[in-house]
Amino acid sequence: MTEVHGSDESDRSTDEPIPDVRHEIFSVTRVLQADRATVFGAFADDLIRRRWVRLPGSGATYDHVFRVGGGEDATSTFVLPDGSEERLRNRSRYLDIVSDRRIVFVYEAIVNAVTRWVSLVTVTFEDADGGGTTLIWTEQVAFLTRTGDGSADLPHLRTGTTLRLNGLSAAIGGSGS
Repeated sequence: MTEVHGSDESDRSTDEPIPDVRHEIFSVTRVLQADRATVFGAFADDLIRRRWVRLPGSGATYDHVFRVGGGEDATSTFVLPDGSEERLRNRSRYLDIVSDRRIVFVYEAIVNAVTRWVSLVTVTFEDADGGGTTLIWTEQVAFLTRTGDGSADLPHLRTGTTLRLNGLSAAIGGSGS
């Protein structure tokens, strides 16, 4: 799934250090006031999905197939405060889908044709105490290209995931905690 973007590895000078890969893992838990079928359905139904899964920027395109072996290819253009543009691309592939129970997928985050990170994501859906659904999003990420010294990369990704799950809650009309 990962492609070489930019220069070929053979073009690298032997004096140039090859950047290291940094691995991280995090989980975000939400209790949603909707049943598991409704929460799970928000991942599969494109009309609902577009309300909470969006790339920042303008001109976004999405090609989504919700099945094992399917996935999503999404692109957009983001304008930075200095007026420069970033071309964003997110490619994913579903590895495992168990209706109303779990979704496992991998994805690549690509900025200006450079793969920034790749992740394995497991989303589980459980009945919550007192009703509703407990959703647990666990992400195992490999940062391939750092932003600056890399110290903001994990907080940036975790915050983006948190905001996305806040959007999920709003999209299905269930409060999340």
